[in-house]
Amino acid sequence: MQSNGLLRWDLTPLYISFSDQHYLSDRERLQRGLADLERLLENYRVGGDEPVYTAEAFFAVADALNAVRATALPLKAFAFLRQATDAGDREAAAAISELEGEMLALERLTPRIVRWWGSFEIGDWAGDYALLLREARVRNKHLMSDAEETLAAELSLSGARAWTRHYGNVSSRISVRFEGGDLPITALRNLAYDPDGARRKAAYEAELAAWETRRDELAASLNGVKGSRIVINRRRGWEDSLAPTLLANRISRATLYAMQKAVEGSLPVWRRYFLAKARSLGKERLDWWDLFAPIARERREWGWEEARSFIVKNLREFSPAAADLADRAFRERWIDAEPRKGKRGGAFCMHIGDGVSRVLANFTPSFDAVSTLAHELGHAYHNFRLSSRPPLLRETPMTLAETASIMNETVITRAALAETEGEDALAILDSWLAGAAQAVVDIHSRFLFESQVFERRSARELSPEEFSEAMLEAQKLAYGDALASYHRYMWAVKPHYYGRDYYNYPYTFGLLFGLGLYRAYRESPLDFQEEYDRLLADTGVAGALELAARFGFNLEEEDFWADSLALLAEDVGRFERAIG
Repeated sequence: MQSNGLLRWDLTPLYISFSDQHYLSDRERLQRGLADLERLLENYRVGGDEPVYTAEAFFAVADALNAVRATALPLKAFAFLRQATDAGDREAAAAISELEGEMLALERLTPRIVRWWGSFEIGDWAGDYALLLREARVRNKHLMSDAEETLAAELSLSGARAWTRHYGNVSSRISVRFEGGDLPITALRNLAYDPDGARRKAAYEAELAAWETRRDELAASLNGVKGSRIVINRRRGWEDSLAPTLLANRISRATLYAMQKAVEGSLPVWRRYFLAKARSLGKERLDWWDLFAPIARERREWGWEEARSFIVKNLREFSPAAADLADRAFRERWIDAEPRKGKRGGAFCMHIGDGVSRVLANFTPSFDAVSTLAHELGHAYHNFRLSSRPPLLRETPMTLAETASIMNETVITRAALAETEGEDALAILDSWLAGAAQAVVDIHSRFLFESQVFERRSARELSPEEFSEAMLEAQKLAYGDALASYHRYMWAVKPHYYGRDYYNYPYTFGLLFGLGLYRAYRESPLDFQEEYDRLLADTGVAGALELAARFGFNLEEEDFWADSLALLAEDVGRFERAIG
């Protein structure tokens, strides 16, 4: 606990340092585990002539993989968490690079394993591993030769991953002269929340000018990343670059299209929200720099202890187990809440093993920070529920990874709205809707943009101007005429474009699936909890369609998504009435 009352997390349950004996012995154990795995593959002739297809062979290899992942998890977590709170931690940076190099051995072996798994006859013996085997059958159809897959894994370090690192290096070093001082680009973007409209506009214009100065380098990164992925996807025989993401996210194309259709049907509702917010600011239409503008002043200051008690109390009414987990996270210092120099911005939750997590936050005395904290503690609860599974069966797709966090956030937000009024209630409602609009409207624009980039990049590289034109076109389709201005460099802002493909739609899925579950909870709270906990524990062994069906949901029908969006439409109506 620091002098300002905000927590810093405790990493000593992991390791004391990179030189302590526990850390060094785990590094050695990881290396031995990788060697043992390779020997097992040789014993069962995996990747060779006449491989062994028996349950005993499968589980021997699965156990070895689980052991490697279990050993690697705290090692990677310790290095990543150290760097997250100290960008200048060179020991952590070196450890991350060393671990990536060691884990490359697993990447080289993975195609052989997938090809082997994909040829098994799946029977009752497979148990909870049946989904992995079914998915391996699909992946097997899209594998290159072992030599090509090994080459692709090795080249990724100097190819797509190198371009991703280049983007991070360039974007993180952008500094902008603003109001007599130098601000990092992240701090400048945070002025979008400033109550002074003139200051927000000046920050927006300075930001665009800053991205302009580095646009050629950033466009080279985006061309490099997407170009590499297009080549690999084509060589693996995928019908398009969306297809492998659907498999990874464990949803069908019909599910995505049903969700997208419902989102498009909801856009007029969101335009009503934007226009109502514009009225509150005395404008005919919102400008881009107004999307996060505060329209009401919170009178209530949400201090750290108040945030803690509010979260635990209101989660207890929803789920005693989730409340107990949140209380434990506060007591055992799982959370790093104090904003400070060198610490990464934003918030995240990371599993460190045995159902225990660490949560990074940058806490300020506002309800938005309380909501963010509840959201990340939802991820921690999900990690806790998954902990009874071996590592291979904890792998949760992005589409389902937001389930518990959205539930937590929704419960806490509804509780706050129920006990506040006037300016406080309006501020909370606007913050909730602004976040939801990002997940529905802005994410839709990003999906449209990325779809266009993949289509056009398959023919040739795109210029910075073409990326900006595609971004503006997508934003205009999503936001319509509710906005008077847009952000042509959003393709440079968002690191996700450079890290993974179609990162966008899983966030829309996560919000709307979570709201669908909240609706089920509200309709039948007594019957909900046990099935909800079981769903969280099963996100690594069942696809989204199967898990949703347990609650009577059909994700391939537009109605499910429309019903979730209807909850948000109710909030828009409440917002309009409050604005007048």
